[in-house]
This record gives sequence, C-alpha cells and structure tokens, in this order.
Amino acid sequence: MIPYDILYQPYASNRFCITAQNGMVATGSALASAAGLEVLRKGGNAIDAAVATAAALTVVEPTANGLGSDSFALVWVKDRLYGLNSSGYSPKHISLEDVRKRNPEGMPKFGWTPVMVPGAVKAWPTLVKRFGKLSLKEDLEPAIRYAEEGYPISPVLSEMWKKSAALYHEIGDGKQEFAEWFRVFTKDGKPYEFGDIVRLPDHAKTLCLIADTDADAFYKGEVAQQLVRQSERDGGYFCIEDLAEYESEWVEPISVNYRGYDVWEIPPNGQGIVALMTLNILKEFSFEKRDAQAVHRQLEAMKIAFKDGKHYITDPSRMSVDYHDLLRSEYGAARAREITETAGLPTHGIPPKGGTVYLCTADREGNMVSYIQSNYNGFGSGITLEGYGVTLANRGSDFSLNENDANVLAPHKKSYHTIIPGFLTKGGKAVGPFGVMGGYMQPQGHVQVVQNLVDFHLNPQMALDAPRWQWIREKTIELEPTFDHALAEQLARRGHDIRFALNGFSFGRGQIIQRLDNGVLVGGTESRTDSNIACY
Repeated sequence: MIPYDILYQPYASNRFCITAQNGMVATGSALASAAGLEVLRKGGNAIDAAVATAAALTVVEPTANGLGSDSFALVWVKDRLYGLNSSGYSPKHISLEDVRKRNPEGMPKFGWTPVMVPGAVKAWPTLVKRFGKLSLKEDLEPAIRYAEEGYPISPVLSEMWKKSAALYHEIGDGKQEFAEWFRVFTKDGKPYEFGDIVRLPDHAKTLCLIADTDADAFYKGEVAQQLVRQSERDGGYFCIEDLAEYESEWVEPISVNYRGYDVWEIPPNGQGIVALMTLNILKEFSFEKRDAQAVHRQLEAMKIAFKDGKHYITDPSRMSVDYHDLLRSEYGAARAREITETAGLPTHGIPPKGGTVYLCTADREGNMVSYIQSNYNGFGSGITLEGYGVTLANRGSDFSLNENDANVLAPHKKSYHTIIPGFLTKGGKAVGPFGVMGGYMQPQGHVQVVQNLVDFHLNPQMALDAPRWQWIREKTIELEPTFDHALAEQLARRGHDIRFALNGFSFGRGQIIQRLDNGVLVGGTESRTDSNIACY
C-alpha cells in the first residue's frame, strides 16, 4: 500500500451538515452508526437504533466504553422528554476504612476497587421494553456480528488503543487481575493498529447471552457469577446481590431556559447540572460575537459552576442541597455578579433553599434519543472478565476518601458522574439531541455548543467544529491548536494562564441532530474523531 501517516492532517477538512427524512444516527464510529441505521431500516425506531448503536460501540470502540459501562439517556417520545439514569453503585461490602487502609495515597484509578455495578447493559432492555418496536435480540444483531466476524481499526481508535496499551503495561504487567485484558485486547502485548482486523468472540458470546435473556444472564446468571468469582479472587468487594438487585432508574430531566430555548440534562449524580448552572449565569449577559469578553465570561461562569458542582454533586439521595435550588434564576444572577473583568478563583456558593461514547438518533415518527455510555478512563479499570470479554469501568475512582466531602465513598452509593446527554426544546417542541463526550470537558463542551447554536447562530456542524477552550484548574485554560491566537493573547491579558494543546483529542467529541419544522433531520458530526452520520 502507499505509505502515509493516518493521523497526519495538515489541511483543514470542511464538513457540511447532513440532511435526511426517514432516520438518522450520529456517533463517533461509522460502523456503529451503520448498525443503528440497519435497525432503523429493519423497522425499528430511534430507541431501537440507539440501543443497537450503543451495543455496537462496546465492540467497535472498546477504548471508551464496554459491557461494564454506565449510561444515561434522554428520550423524546410523543412530545415528552424522559430521562434514564443507568449508572451503577458501589458494592455493598466496600468500606471507606478498608479502602483507606489498602490505599493510603487515595482512591485508586485501576484494579477492582474503583469498579461499580455496570449500568449500561441494564439500560438496553429497559429502553426497548418501554419504547422500542423490535426485540432486544434484533437490536443486538449488528453488534454480535461485528464481534464475531471482526472489524477494521480506524485512525483515532488506533491512537487510543496505543495509549491504553502503554498505560496498562505500566500499571499491569505481571499482575493476575490485568492478564485477561492483555489476552483479549492486544497482540501478544502489542496494541492493535490502524487497518488491523479485531475479533472479539468472548464479547460476542456475552452479547448473545444478554440478547437471549433480556440481560438477566449479565446481572443474575453466569456473567454475574464470573464477576463475583474474579472479584473475590483478586481482592474486590462484590457479591451476587450487588448485581441481581440493580435496576435502571427513570428520572425527571432538569432544564434552564436560555434565550427562549430549554436546555435539558439528566439530574445528579450526573454533572449535566454544571452545564445548566453555567448557562443560568451566562443568560445574565448578552453575546453578540465571540470576542475576548465573551470567552472570558464563559470561562468565569464555567469555573463558578464547576466549583458548585464538585462541592455538592453526588448520589442524589445523599446531597446536602436540593439540586433544583442550584438552577434558580436568582442564584444564577447572584453568581453572575461575581464575574469581573479579570480571571478569578471562585469558591462554591450557597444556593437559596427551595475517556466515553455519545450517540444520538432520530426517526420519521418524531422520536429522538440522546445517549451516552462510558468506561470513564479508556478501557476503564483494566479488569476484563475471563471468558466473557467484559471490560469493567472505573467510575468509582471519582469517589473521595475524605469523609467531609459530599462525594465520599460509601457502600451502595452512586458517584459524581461525568457523562451527560443533552437535549434542546423550544415552546414544548423538540429541537433535538446533542452531546459532547470527554470527562470533565463535557459540560464545557455542552455550554460552548449551545452558545454556538443560540448566541452565535452557527449551524450544527459549525457549532461542533468551532475551536474549543477547556478550563483545567485555577486560572489555567487550555486551547485547541486552531484557537485564534490574537483572542488568546487578550485572554492572557485578563489574567488567564493560557496553554495551547498539541491536538484536539482532549476537547471532547460531539454529535447533533435537529428537526426542522417540516420534519427534515439535520445532523452535525464530530471532526475530531472517527465520526460519521448514517441516514436515509
């Protein structure tokens, strides 16, 4: 073949929005988008397509999600928005004291300790039974085929695989608990590379078990039993009841009105409320152009919202405030008054009383889904169930070991969660789903995308392509390589510690679908990764 560097992109690529009438699927993998389209054309609706795409992503993008992931969804059906929280909780036998004793340096990121009960697999039958038109078995057929027959590695996926292999060699070489990950996801210890064909037969077997039992095999049967066996052998905390008792939870979405548009997120334990708090502050200002003052205010509002979020957000049943109070207009206005003309170091306020994959789908009937699924850090904890191909997420690494923190580790508790799906409505009608994945970049990406659409009147593709900023800590701001340098200099003069990133990998990966008044679907897809839109 002709030699070339698959990641060398010296010229800007110009994408336009995609339009369709019958159905649309947008996600970070062309193969996963195709899986969703296949189900749509088979007679499924947007909910079936979302489940098919999510299942396919566990196969074709294992560097970001898997069968051990958590997930959240916003589902628009018959002029109403529904929320699904399918994040897991910590094992009932874990204890703060024991984890501290074993890990005096703090909550570990890898191994069995940060593993939570997987939630994503439970979301699939939950969604299909309530809103789908096909069976779970039909929806999982494309994912099973990819796992059995294999698929080729795409450009960005190859880079993420290489980084994961280097990380797990560093932390897991010679350790029994990580041996299965190396067996399943490397070629004798070496990462799969661009163009390689990957086959995951154990993963296919587990998907078949999930399809045949509506996920009971995963939570009550042989897969759950294997998880408990490995946990007991390697020093984890799980018992069979942790999985058998787990259920996804239907929740009421939360929103703020921003310039006439209702912006919707899943409530805590997710961090979507951080995006809403930021917009609740920013609506106190006017934005006519993306100049230094506009970006400065965005950054300052984002910092304020993050300070509140990190102080208060945890399992909603254990929060010290009613999270609705954080979204009160008067609280947003009060926090807006704290923003000055120079970079600040905000603290949390007191409200008045009162590594991920993202996808979105839409169908001809008007149904739309905003869905997100994550291992958290790359392949997650590094734990893979022997003989089943299930990688387990490490969401519990976000727990604190400080008993004074809201998000302190406790048994059977949900942690602060970074993954967030978004949705826009106006006047009670759906505009459409949107999302930007990427850890703590996610609410920052949501705010930038919403403002690009609403304040700066960019089309969905340009709203995603616009160069992004990312608050890192204190006054440190990271900018994409394509960010305007003159604008960066003006931000620096306002006191921001400006750093330019070498590439755009850390600035999130987003998707948008919108519905026009005549029913036509308009989609934008992420240019920073292997994204594609499938439609008809």
